[in-house]
Amino acid sequence: MIRVLAFVAGLLIAGVAWADDRYVGYYYPDFTSSEVFDRVIRPATGANKRVRVDFVTSLTNAQLAADDNPRFVFFAKGGEAKTLILVALDDQVFSTLFRARAVLAQLTSNMRDSAPFVGQDLQFLVTFFDLLQILEFDRLVISDGVTWTHQVNFVRR
Repeated sequence: MIRVLAFVAGLLIAGVAWADDRYVGYYYPDFTSSEVFDRVIRPATGANKRVRVDFVTSLTNAQLAADDNPRFVFFAKGGEAKTLILVALDDQVFSTLFRARAVLAQLTSNMRDSAPFVGQDLQFLVTFFDLLQILEFDRLVISDGVTWTHQVNFVRR
């Protein structure tokens, strides 16, 4: 009986892992690295799929309104849009994970002067990862779209 339960648990765990990786090979190459982001600036806000999709739509609209063509694209996937995917559209912008992190740092700078963060005196504390955690994303997937994919898993308490 214990072996049967262990086998079923293994199948369930494998199913969960497969569900997380179902976009590998379609939107981005295999995962080459990962990390866990477990800092919690404030408790979850009760964000839902609509809030997350609206957030991604706002990012996309801001990119499309700029004079230059976007160099990377955001999109949310999963039944509740809890996976944020960020893929480069050219070979230079995310040529390394370090350059991708620089883009994330720039996104942090851009959001720090937004009314919600200034109004709550969070502009000097939050990062882009904190924002994604507040919006209740489970993970962020970043890829150059060619050779590497990095996954950030968000922990909620």
